[in-house]
Amino acid sequence: MSLRVTAPFSLRARWVLPVDRPPIEGGVVTIADGLISEIGTKPIGPTEDLGDVALLPGLINAHTHLEFSELQQPLGQPGMSLPDWIRLVISSRQPTRREPSQAITAGLQESRQLGVTVIGDIATDSMQNNRTAGDPHVIAFQEVIGFSAARCDSALAEVEQRLAASNQRRGISPHAPYTIHPRLLQRLIDLASTKKFGVAMHLAESPEELELLANGTGPFQQLLEERSMWDRTAIPSESRPMNYLELLAKAPRALVIHGNYLTSKEIEYVALRRERMSIAYCPRTHAYFGHTAYPLQKMFDLGARVALGTDSRASNPDLSLLGEMRHVAQQHQGISAEQILRMGTLSGAEALGLANSAGSISTGKWANLTAVPCDAQAGNPITVILTSNAMPTKTWISGREISSNVTKPGIS
Repeated sequence: MSLRVTAPFSLRARWVLPVDRPPIEGGVVTIADGLISEIGTKPIGPTEDLGDVALLPGLINAHTHLEFSELQQPLGQPGMSLPDWIRLVISSRQPTRREPSQAITAGLQESRQLGVTVIGDIATDSMQNNRTAGDPHVIAFQEVIGFSAARCDSALAEVEQRLAASNQRRGISPHAPYTIHPRLLQRLIDLASTKKFGVAMHLAESPEELELLANGTGPFQQLLEERSMWDRTAIPSESRPMNYLELLAKAPRALVIHGNYLTSKEIEYVALRRERMSIAYCPRTHAYFGHTAYPLQKMFDLGARVALGTDSRASNPDLSLLGEMRHVAQQHQGISAEQILRMGTLSGAEALGLANSAGSISTGKWANLTAVPCDAQAGNPITVILTSNAMPTKTWISGREISSNVTKPGIS
């Protein structure tokens, strides 16, 4: 997106929360040409006083599926099995039942209203994430499905065509162990390495997945049989998520989506490779399926990087990343407010390979910001935000102020 050269202007807030340094009371952020030029307490140029708000970096949704954003409620019922839910997803993807481009537009609009300025989206079409001025920055991880050995060549050729046609920031998403042949996964990682793309893969998401990997049996095997996709040679006996982590570790950058049932050894493996491997935790989706307690504290204890995602409206009531952060605060009380804020901002940027451009209020980064009401005269303003019900009131993307349906003039 081109930038129009403009004079600097400043935003003053009750609190500025840079993330990479302590909160600044009475802080000021100066913006020029779509970038952050100064952070401190002294304004430069015309200044807008935002009042009793905390000014945060724009939130980062590291994992979602925008194609389901038209749904008014999640598919199925809470606590249902993942294979049964996937049957509903397959049914909902019938061309006659919905128009993905409209859903994606709705998802982008909802995201920016909720203070989300960067999205890691799992894309099923090369053109589905055409971003316009004022939309969040999107990395479109092109989804690949090909479980049988016979599908490897055609699935690879198809994703190469989609990547070539896309005008978005791109990545590759081998969907999951129950939809990707290991040979195809290796070829996709080779492709990502050649193109220097990130890779995102659903892994260790459910007990049914672990059963399929270990024994080649269970509900996922039955689902694959129903779809005429089952290939008994695709998964070696007694496989584990570790087998897939070892392949993902060869990618330039890998995002392990969910990781609900990773063992300590597998978490440690990811942690030791944190310069290029991260985990995307989707808290409210995790709760929707009634999974066992998420090993978040163990992940932090072992040094893993954990970012946050909303998954999709097929398993979540909305696309609020702040809602995910607040859920973490409620369910994981041993995790500090500062760490939770980082999960929803800088950790997401690092996981998506955008740490030099987003995730903190830092000089030279995109002027992606969101303001949340916060009259914190005493105590930690981050804690105040995480324990309140206040929603973002204003958002800026590349210095351009975004309201509900109107993009206000500014930096473009």
